[in-house]
Amino acid sequence: MARVELVMPKMGESIMEATILSWRKKPGDRIELDEPVLDIATDKVDSEVPSPAEGVLTEILFKENDVVPINTVIAIIETEASDAQPKASPAVSQSASNGNGAQQMPEPVAAAPRVQEAVALTTAPAKTGPTGRFYSPLVRTIAKQEGISQTELDTIAGTGMEGRVTKKDMLAYVANRGTAPTVTTAPQAPPPMSQPVSSPAAASGNVEIVEMDRMRRLIADHMVMSKHTSPHVTSFVEADVTNLVNWRNKIKDKFKKTYGENITFTPIFIEAVARAIRDFPMINISVEGTQIIVKKDINIGMAAALPSGNLIVPVVRNADHLNLIGLTKQVNDLANRARQNQLKPDEIQGGTFTLTNVGTFGNVMGTPIINQPQVAIMATGAIRKKPAVLETEYGDVIAVRQMMFLSMSYDHRVVDGMLGGSFIRRVADYLEQFDVNRAI
Repeated sequence: MARVELVMPKMGESIMEATILSWRKKPGDRIELDEPVLDIATDKVDSEVPSPAEGVLTEILFKENDVVPINTVIAIIETEASDAQPKASPAVSQSASNGNGAQQMPEPVAAAPRVQEAVALTTAPAKTGPTGRFYSPLVRTIAKQEGISQTELDTIAGTGMEGRVTKKDMLAYVANRGTAPTVTTAPQAPPPMSQPVSSPAAASGNVEIVEMDRMRRLIADHMVMSKHTSPHVTSFVEADVTNLVNWRNKIKDKFKKTYGENITFTPIFIEAVARAIRDFPMINISVEGTQIIVKKDINIGMAAALPSGNLIVPVVRNADHLNLIGLTKQVNDLANRARQNQLKPDEIQGGTFTLTNVGTFGNVMGTPIINQPQVAIMATGAIRKKPAVLETEYGDVIAVRQMMFLSMSYDHRVVDGMLGGSFIRRVADYLEQFDVNRAI
């Protein structure tokens, strides 16, 4: 018999841990090669972990709801092979390439001592500082890597339960270190057992208390972190998209017959945004401390509503390299699989700019929150018929036109009004100048 270690897979280049949602197998169960063993969740997506070998599951090292670092051994599988090297879950080998284009292979996982070390790291009670404040092993690891002393750690504001410092708090603090003031949060002692705590909402009358699901909690944390990180400014432009609407109405049936796809306004908006980013590349950036990271790839995230009411942002990669047909196919495919919860982890990360279509819900405009670590997000409002003044060779006339608002929120640390305003105006120009005789 040989032992094969099942490890927590790497789900994307920026994801360092995952939560175990449920075990599909229990100790003693036989497992086939590539058969799902458990379900995990990150702050990006839910996924299943397949078995790297055929055999019997003998040990489960973590419980459901445990948060486990990537590349940590989570279970042991015994195989009938006489000699087998420790293997990672197949998902681990899908990690991103390094800067030289070479595939980054996961480090081989050591045998039993490494397993015991990993279990101790994640399951042992987290340490407290001199103030008695709770600190998880992950928070302490980040503090050590960033050179944050215990005294400095005690001054970081915590958004977790009882004022605890979370991973997101640490990352936000590191991103703004030296520029943002810290807030000292006194440790909150738990209430005495003899004094039960009642919910304030429950005492207010006829109410229903609904616990946030995991995704909604993650979204809430991400939105608060974004507002804490970036000073938001929003600019608005009204665009006359009559030519665009008339063109789509004219060709949509032929487009469907020729390419088997329904053409919506979203790929047309993405095309205009990608063209404008080429004109204003400093909108396609992120910030790390005092450094501005200029992204050469134009990867447009498109906010998609899920049946649960939550949002997810799949990414159209290299949008500037695709024609309108390619964009339409990508948009439809990502939107359909988002609604079916079938997106892959890599398909919802790596975005450099985000587009959200609030017009889908009949809204004329919005003030979206930046999708960190990006520095800008654009909202497209509903297209409505309105009277507008047109300049003609015979003078000004009033005509019924198809009008819409574009709004863009941007990070005022690095995007000033001139750049932000010029960019959104350029997007509007591309939409207004759409060729009504464009071939498909």
